Amino acid sequence: MVIIGLTGGIGTGKSTVSRVLARAGATIIDAVLVGHEVYETGTATWKAVSQTFGSDILLPDQQIDRKKLGEIVFNDPSALAKLNAIMRPAMEAVLAQRLQAAADRGDNVAVLDSATLVEAGWTSLVDEVWMVSAPSQNVAQRLKERDSLSDTAIKARVASQITDHERAAKADVVIENNGSLEELTAAIKALWAERIEAKVRNNGAS
Repeated sequence: MVIIGLTGGIGTGKSTVSRVLARAGATIIDAVLVGHEVYETGTATWKAVSQTFGSDILLPDQQIDRKKLGEIVFNDPSALAKLNAIMRPAMEAVLAQRLQAAADRGDNVAVLDSATLVEAGWTSLVDEVWMVSAPSQNVAQRLKERDSLSDTAIKARVASQITDHERAAKADVVIENNGSLEELTAAIKALWAERIEAKVRNNGAS
């Protein structure tokens, strides 16, 4: 099985690329969904997060209020570091399990979709890294429309991540999302044909 690590900063269009790869036949493993899963109410990770950040981050049904938690960690690097220290080991274990399950099913291609693939150290789980990049003004506009974030909130979230330069240093492919959806889709299909199809054929022949 070929494993693509798909990464990129918030608002760059990574989810759009993920959907194109899914239509091409890839199994998508979304780190955001895994993150939500590992801190479901009552889990060890939920206990660690709620103890670290206090009961104020809990909703009436005891679920973690992701918006409130985000307001804390995206404005305090030390708080974000504490959250990452709790979340990332738990997430990595589940991500590895999901990838193994995909391989056991005989899936040809899996995509580990994670904005923090590089900084979390999860590049060791994948065969190659694809990074999505977009102009900063496009990112800001997308986040305003999609997440209704203020300019201040957008700056805080972008600042909490590593830079595109740092991501690109670890990437095998850099996808510039600065055109139309049709252009982006065509670029992904070309990359799939160029980089993935031959590997899948070789794996099948081995």
